Amino acid sequence: MSLFKANIRQDPYIGFKMRKKGKFKKTEKFAMRIKEVHKEVKVALRKSQEEIRKYADRKRSKVKEYQVGD
Repeated sequence: MSLFKANIRQDPYIGFKMRKKGKFKKTEKFAMRIKEVHKEVKVALRKSQEEIRKYADRKRSKVKEYQVGD
């Protein structure tokens, strides 16, 4: 999935329309949606990190700590 589609939840639109009237309700709605997507992605990345760490730690062995004079 592209970053654009993750943020907007649709494929990019080529071209544009200028709107100068009215308030920015759609912009506020868009910003809230982006924050929600950001939270979802953050949770997914954290879960993925934990899983990767779990599998990587299985193969690691404890390292002997050397003392002065060893």
